[in-house]
Amino acid sequence: QVQLVESGGGLVQAGDSLRLSCVASGRAFYHLSMGWFRQAQGKEREFVAAITRSGQSTFYGDSEEDRFTISRDNDKGKVYLEMNSLEVGDPAVYYCCGRNQGIGPLGDNYYYWGQGTQVTVSS
Repeated sequence: QVQLVESGGGLVQAGDSLRLSCVASGRAFYHLSMGWFRQAQGKEREFVAAITRSGQSTFYGDSEEDRFTISRDNDKGKVYLEMNSLEVGDPAVYYCCGRNQGIGPLGDNYYYWGQGTQVTVSS
């Protein structure tokens, strides 16, 4: 079993930057491909970014590629989401997730999920 705990969310102004963190426990972190999804109130869950076990390959949703960066530190068992130039469309609960192999945008393929961290953007 894997436990994922996100942190780093909060209230920021449009144009600001924010870095989310997710720490994994319960299984060797380097065995997991990791991803970030978000869900705004009243909307469906949306894929944000994913990263392979080694960190050598990343994959982004269409609207995030230029502003968001996913990275990981296997020694620390953490995955990060650096978000720049936050926009009024970015507020949501951001979820960290993991899977045993592969990366991709489908949430159903990720087995492990955190509880989420709220990001709020004021104009």
